[in-house]
Amino acid sequence: MPPSHRMPPPSGTRTPGWRLLIDRTEGRLLALGLVLTLGIAASVGIGLMLAPVETLDYAAVIGLNLVIGRGAGMSLGVASGIAPLELVLLNLAVEAAQVLVIYPLFVLGWRELIDTRRLATHLAKLRGAAEAGRGSVRRFGIAGLFVFVFLPFWMTGPVVGAIIGFLLGLRTAVNLATVLTATALAIVVYAWLFETIDAWTSAVHPYAVFVIILALLALAWIVRRQVRRMPATPATRLAADAHAGTAAGEPPGRT
Repeated sequence: MPPSHRMPPPSGTRTPGWRLLIDRTEGRLLALGLVLTLGIAASVGIGLMLAPVETLDYAAVIGLNLVIGRGAGMSLGVASGIAPLELVLLNLAVEAAQVLVIYPLFVLGWRELIDTRRLATHLAKLRGAAEAGRGSVRRFGIAGLFVFVFLPFWMTGPVVGAIIGFLLGLRTAVNLATVLTATALAIVVYAWLFETIDAWTSAVHPYAVFVIILALLALAWIVRRQVRRMPATPATRLAADAHAGTAAGEPPGRT
């Protein structure tokens, strides 16, 4: 006989939708992610009232991390004089919040437990990036996922990594532990690297490190755009057809 908390509701009783979500691991993760997101937003709001100048630096780091990426946000934080430990914790909180919100939304939408039609375009892009990286990660398992998230290549961040882990059928705890550990280590390395670059370039200009990283990101975006515009070869088209077939497959088992 199943445990009482898993028994179906009595006849004529309808379990609220939110209760069904909270009973699932992904629903609880989503709730945690929303609480963390609200906490970050509230902290920024209170900071703007108490210490507006300093808080604007933190808000700029958060905004750049969300819009452009970790490199832009952290390089600005270093140039602005934010302490390394504070910068690491801030970016870790922001990226953890992204994972804990977007990953559960993706999984719950995949399982048709919530309506994600308004996010369909964004989730489809994330799934496409995850499908593209799944083959290389699968060869090495958890170690491959760790390296995928840690290395600073385009679309190899923690959210895409978490989705790859789901597509590979990893258990949720193992998947998120791997992704968030790799993210934390990458953020620490970024902070050390940008502090080192800033020590070399601050004599030229206080924001030289930010300009350098922004220029590198712009160059990477241009190169990526040009590569995507290149005409597809027969081999590339064949690979794309195979990829489309994989993307249309059945969802993995429960994590």
